[in-house]
Amino acid sequence: MALTIDKDRCPLLRVCPVGAISQDGHSLPVIDSGKCIECGKCTKYCGMQAVYKR
Repeated sequence: MALTIDKDRCPLLRVCPVGAISQDGHSLPVIDSGKCIECGKCTKYCGMQAVYKR
């Protein structure tokens, strides 16, 4: 199940223990599904519920 970032609600995300979330310059963070271990830390950290499973 892939994690997705809602671009209208996205805060800066720096909580991933395996470095699956990256951000270049002023772009929105992106989750690398190949690195993601689905620990759920990003979904718990995001108070705006911008990261979710689909």
